[in-house]
Amino acid sequence: MSYQALYRVWRPQTFGDVIGQHAITQTLKNALVTGQTSHAYLFCGPRGTGKTSVAKILAKALNCEHLQDGEPDNTCELCQAITAGALTDVIEIDAASNNGVDEIRDIRDKAKYAPTRARVKVYIIDEVHMLSTGAFNALLKTLEEPPAHVVFILATTEPQKIPATIISRTQRFDFRRITAEDIVGRMQTILDDKGITYDEHALAVIARAAEGGMRDALSILDQVLSFGQNHVTVENALDVTGGVATAQLGEYLEALQGHDTAKALTTVEQLLAAGKDAGRLIEDLIAYLRDLLVYQQAPSLLADSETELIDDHFKPLAEAFAAPQLAAMIAVLNETQGQLRLTNHPTIYLEVATVRLGTVTPAPAQPTAAPAADDATVTALQSQLAQLQATVAQLQATGGAVKPVVKPKKKRALKVNKTKIYPILGSATRKDLEALKDIWPDLLSLLSVTKRAMMKISEPVAASPDGVIVSFDYDILVERAENDAALMAELKAGLQKLSGKQPEIVLVQSQAWPRIRKEYLQENGAPHAPKPEAQTTPPVVKTITDLFGEEPNITVTND
Repeated sequence: MSYQALYRVWRPQTFGDVIGQHAITQTLKNALVTGQTSHAYLFCGPRGTGKTSVAKILAKALNCEHLQDGEPDNTCELCQAITAGALTDVIEIDAASNNGVDEIRDIRDKAKYAPTRARVKVYIIDEVHMLSTGAFNALLKTLEEPPAHVVFILATTEPQKIPATIISRTQRFDFRRITAEDIVGRMQTILDDKGITYDEHALAVIARAAEGGMRDALSILDQVLSFGQNHVTVENALDVTGGVATAQLGEYLEALQGHDTAKALTTVEQLLAAGKDAGRLIEDLIAYLRDLLVYQQAPSLLADSETELIDDHFKPLAEAFAAPQLAAMIAVLNETQGQLRLTNHPTIYLEVATVRLGTVTPAPAQPTAAPAADDATVTALQSQLAQLQATVAQLQATGGAVKPVVKPKKKRALKVNKTKIYPILGSATRKDLEALKDIWPDLLSLLSVTKRAMMKISEPVAASPDGVIVSFDYDILVERAENDAALMAELKAGLQKLSGKQPEIVLVQSQAWPRIRKEYLQENGAPHAPKPEAQTTPPVVKTITDLFGEEPNITVTND
């Protein structure tokens, strides 16, 4: 006999075998015992949680000749025929490939006839949300007034796509994701039965990768057994799932916590070079940070299978990171996870995310209570209070008013980095500026949505082969952009992609730009200019004029 996958061999055959859905199985057993079964059921839930298995068990229980406490005995002729898929009165239909009106009309017409061998004719329609609107309408009348000998069991992973008129005519059961503990326990039972050795940490890795689906867990376990020659180890589980060892995640986060971004970037490159999946790496990091956050707030909430994955870095990191910092890091990784789905170059986004994670700072600490005032301070405050009370009494008597004194706000002086700007102006050309303006819209389109919104109000004002000057309308945006390492990294990466260069990028405020140009002209003008009647334009002024155009407010005087 050919080999069968584990999830097929170990498919539940009774309600008691179903893992993680006790409320549903107990309700169905009680209904079978009391004879209060419905004519139509709707099983909803994620993939691999037991919907189809429970549907087949229910079909057996409805027809079993020796029903015991709501459980089929699996020994009678009808139970064995249903298990083997040989009973014509239990019909399984895949709605993904039979979603037309004609198929449902055929079901409706045949449902009128009595079953040939079974007591109840059962229709199991999987992925029912794939039916067309016309097919749902054809099914509706049969669900509303079904024959007494017919039961419909509808299964779906997307109940929101099913019309409300269909849902209202069924008993709905929502299958939940299976917990990691239940998945690990089921795998242990299977491996013990087969006499296969395993590492418990490896089973925890598989359970986390399965994301609540038992079928997915058994499929991964099948691959690990084939890969590791009937022995389950952590290394094999990580290789098959594309996951990352918790020790490596701990080292990565430890480097970020110590602001050693270079080491963290090196770790990312090593993991990707080893064949680790970029998306899986992000998921593992989010799960690790989530565990840190939960451990800080309520250590008892971490499941046993999750605590098995804790490494030597875990507890020190839980003490080093603040909760707001962990939440901010998870937000950055979630954003990166969305970006990875739209790119063929995940390394770039992972590196940018690493730089951003290294700059995430914890929220400022809550201000402490002010120290108690001494006697001298209390006396001074009492004296000021007495003066204020006297002033208020005088104003009430005279009906006067006191105009508040408004102190003019001091405008913060703009800091101009001449050491970076002047070299760019010295070699700037109009050709370079025009070339930069041509690719500027394309450069902005390469940025993420938030970064693009910030750069929308920027404009390149000068360019040389080695540098670019960009102006912003507001001081705060200049400061924010300069401190945004991810933005600067994206700009340089975009320029490299579009122009083949990575020039130095300098930011200025648009109102300060004319003054900067004027000061550059004055500092670089000719020291011995001719008399006014024979005055000529200095070469540097001509160069700047060619670059930026005439500036009526800028004059060069010769003292």
